[in-house]
Amino acid sequence: MNYNSLTPITGIIQNVSQTPGDCCNQRISLVTPNGPVNFMISSNTFIIDSRRLRPGMMVAAFYDSTRPIPLIFPPQYQAELITTLRNNEEVALSFFDRNLTATDNSLQLNLSRTTDISTMNGQRFNCSPGENFLLVYYSATTRSIPPQTTPRKIIVLCE
Repeated sequence: MNYNSLTPITGIIQNVSQTPGDCCNQRISLVTPNGPVNFMISSNTFIIDSRRLRPGMMVAAFYDSTRPIPLIFPPQYQAELITTLRNNEEVALSFFDRNLTATDNSLQLNLSRTTDISTMNGQRFNCSPGENFLLVYYSATTRSIPPQTTPRKIIVLCE
């Protein structure tokens, strides 16, 4: 998967429905600050921690911004990756260098003993997470450039 082209949309699940005539695909409707958005979930959509999605959950759904999308309202995307979020939590997906700075300089990570670092399948990651694409869960950042944070959780997207 090309993680460079994944774009997140964060919102609260309003509805989860089955695609008519298709038992393997679902659609979730999100309420976002920019209005409603629908995501199609297929058997290829990776849902972090294999959580069952329910109305009221806050999620970040990532779609491939290089794929064509229908020009309809509300917008509808094919979800590539979905993760649930805690209250006041944000998520970032980027390539981080060996100094744990995102390539676009949008975030720098300061690890602590309590930072949970794992792979996509939930296994403990015992190496330095740098030089990988990382899915980073965090709450607060400094006002420095780049902003710094001590993440709650990091998922290393091993290629």
